[in-house]
Amino acid sequence: MDRRRFLTASALAAPLVTAAAAVPVVAQPEAQRSPVTPGADVLAAQGWQALTGREVGVVSNPTGVLRDGTHIVDSMVAAGVPPVAVFGPEHGFRGTAQAGGSEGDYLDPRTRLPVYDTYGATAEKLAGQLAKAGVDTVVFDIADVGARFYTYIWTMYTAMHAAVLTGAAFVVLDRPNPVGGAAFGPALDPAYASGVGRKAIAQQHGMTVGELAGLFDAEFLPADTGGKRLPSLEVVQVRDWRRDTLFSETGLHWVLPSPNMPTAQTALAYPGTCLFEGTVLSEGRGTTRPFEIIAAPGVDWRWADELNGLGLPGVRFREHYVVPTFGKFAGVACGGVQAHITDERRFEAIRAAVAMIVSVRRVHPAVFGWRPDLFIDKLSGSDRLRRMVDAGAGVAEVVGAWDAELGDFRRQRQPYLLYR
Repeated sequence: MDRRRFLTASALAAPLVTAAAAVPVVAQPEAQRSPVTPGADVLAAQGWQALTGREVGVVSNPTGVLRDGTHIVDSMVAAGVPPVAVFGPEHGFRGTAQAGGSEGDYLDPRTRLPVYDTYGATAEKLAGQLAKAGVDTVVFDIADVGARFYTYIWTMYTAMHAAVLTGAAFVVLDRPNPVGGAAFGPALDPAYASGVGRKAIAQQHGMTVGELAGLFDAEFLPADTGGKRLPSLEVVQVRDWRRDTLFSETGLHWVLPSPNMPTAQTALAYPGTCLFEGTVLSEGRGTTRPFEIIAAPGVDWRWADELNGLGLPGVRFREHYVVPTFGKFAGVACGGVQAHITDERRFEAIRAAVAMIVSVRRVHPAVFGWRPDLFIDKLSGSDRLRRMVDAGAGVAEVVGAWDAELGDFRRQRQPYLLYR
């Protein structure tokens, strides 16, 4: 029996439907839109009864909280439905580690539950951790920010693969995509797969983690598991979220999903400006507005003037000077820009970032360069962006180069979309 199912806002009391047949959330007039309720709050309101009798392993981080700020693990323990173990991604379960780091294995001092480090783990290693802890149901609850190179969705993919290996059920407590439900940007060329992009999805995928789980299970897992899919996939849907809803309209509190993602507007910029990690310019780590402040020694007012002359929709660039406290150019005075998003709905992060790269290369050719390890190719999903920029291509030409593959991805994801 196919047990892939999607729990609606009323959870166990509602009929279960498959992804392809899921009834989308009905769009409401703006003035009548109800507050968004994440999947975790749906189960918590029922005392976590859906997990009673299961040996649950929770994959989560600080974003796995209820509307009142209580972490789901603490809520489950208080409700008498404690997990048997917790699994922490990049930055760790409690979120103390910086980019590229994790907290290791430890005993959580609050709950006394064992916490396993999953960052960088293979499916086989994670399967061993699940077996050691006696997990028969994996619960995933981490807020994503909608970009292919944000590592949490690949932690989910690894956990799904591990669940196939161990026969564990998989439950996703769904959350809104903070940058909305539209897809933009290039799709990954599988030849450039890495920890910041393992499968051929768009750079800004426009899906919730629950929707991605359905896509991953059907489209990608069988190739990595000898044709097998999850024995059971359940998605507890978000209530009253629709595809055009941005985070600022959800009524939810922003919880930093990682140390360098301080605001919801940072998340709006990130699917584009994270590309600066692949350049010699600072992407803003070590400043108070990473991914919104981009800078390097030798950059001056001319970059901001050039960018503002382009008339990019929904954003204004301000000349900015900063001394990063860590990361690139730590302790060194840098010039650059701060991107001020003036219209969240009109702003196009990836187009804006391409314009920023093309323009800084033109205005400050002695400053601009790619990282020597060509990390830009992993971030952008191929060597095409780098080659086109180096050849002097304009913004429209670069952005237009991925139209066909973006269209293919939009069609591929359609059967797995759960929200209108």
